[in-house]
Amino acid sequence: MSFHLSRRQIISGMAALGTVTAAPVRSAFAQAPKRIPIPEGEFTPQPIAIPNFVAGTPGDAEVGVGVAQVITNNLKRSGLFAPIDPAAFIERITNPDSPPQFQSWKQIGALYLVTGRMTRQGDGRLKAEFRLWDVNTQQQMSGQQYQTSPEYWRRIAHIISDQIYERATSEKGYFDSRVVFVDETGSKERRVKRLALMDQDGANVRYLTKGSDLVLTPRFSPSTQEITYMEFGQGDPRVYLFNVETGQREIVGNFPGMSFSPRFSPDGQRIIMSLQQGGNSNLFVMDLRSKSTTRLTDTPAIDTSPSYSPDGSRICFESDRGGKPQIYVMAATGGGAQRISFGEGSYSTPVWSPRGDYIAFTKQGGGAFAIGIMKTDGSGERILTSGFHNEGPTFAPNGRVVMFFRDPGGSGGPSLYTVDISGRNELRVPTPGFASDPAWSPLLS
Repeated sequence: MSFHLSRRQIISGMAALGTVTAAPVRSAFAQAPKRIPIPEGEFTPQPIAIPNFVAGTPGDAEVGVGVAQVITNNLKRSGLFAPIDPAAFIERITNPDSPPQFQSWKQIGALYLVTGRMTRQGDGRLKAEFRLWDVNTQQQMSGQQYQTSPEYWRRIAHIISDQIYERATSEKGYFDSRVVFVDETGSKERRVKRLALMDQDGANVRYLTKGSDLVLTPRFSPSTQEITYMEFGQGDPRVYLFNVETGQREIVGNFPGMSFSPRFSPDGQRIIMSLQQGGNSNLFVMDLRSKSTTRLTDTPAIDTSPSYSPDGSRICFESDRGGKPQIYVMAATGGGAQRISFGEGSYSTPVWSPRGDYIAFTKQGGGAFAIGIMKTDGSGERILTSGFHNEGPTFAPNGRVVMFFRDPGGSGGPSLYTVDISGRNELRVPTPGFASDPAWSPLLS
């Protein structure tokens, strides 16, 4: 069975639920309720009640509990919602088709209410239904139904989480996505590094390589479920493409002296990379179809860590052409580059937000490693977190959350963390062992 099902496959006949017959007949979107503003500073998470989904058929109570728990965890980790403890619930939802007792939910402070049901169909598939309610206006904000194989119930929970996030904020969600990272096990002297893939919340970990060769800097394509990464085996480092859906691996080429991982262009048709030549390195772009390579920079400096803008017109990259590593921006076809980082210390590992509004970076100075963001012209620099050896930022598909890794040093190892772009809500991401170098996938499609 294919590891990945498209959203089209997993959601068979996704359709809006009709309005509840016991309530006034009106469109679910007739009166747009008040939205949660995406915060740039201090913010109070909005209270939401998420009861366990009702079991439509005997034996599905457990999956109903699981779906509600995954939705609860997703929304809580976003930092925008504050799920209410189920022990406080006054009403027990037994029939999601009936309108809830809004006063009971208002009494415990809920602004939003999620109700749902999981039902096993005659063909063995699982049908999920959910409704999102605005408690104050007593309006249904969203209602959808989905069908899938029972083993994909967690994906249904992520997709519902995205629906709730989007209806409440007018921003795309990011929960139905995955992260590729380097799984690290063993002592520091004999560390085994494998490519691993997981859901964005740390579930469903799958190992993509066996650990016999060193793997570094995996990167997701912005447009497909494909990964590029470096592997050091016998001889020169090699660049590979790995198709997550099929499990097929393809070598792009041998590149002696490559200093950093390649990255995809937004359309997934090209790879941009840094190649070392003598004491310096320059940027090159390779067409994946023809395998032809074009040089983009030609300086005596070290140019590395290139990342495309979402529209593919520009790239940001790291260069020490000014004396120490800083961030530069230039046209994707090469030419003159403009320096955009001017703070104290050095800047590295720049990556462009999928929204196009920010560039994330690692900043080193004063014995600390910080993860920060700045606007694409270098203005508005904001440090999101600082400490010992933070590195490797990657944006969520909606550009509102950054994941990175932190290595405390000593006998320990690195772990993954997330923080939102306001610098709030820093959280550790659970992984089976040590983990580094995360790269977020686009939304599954």
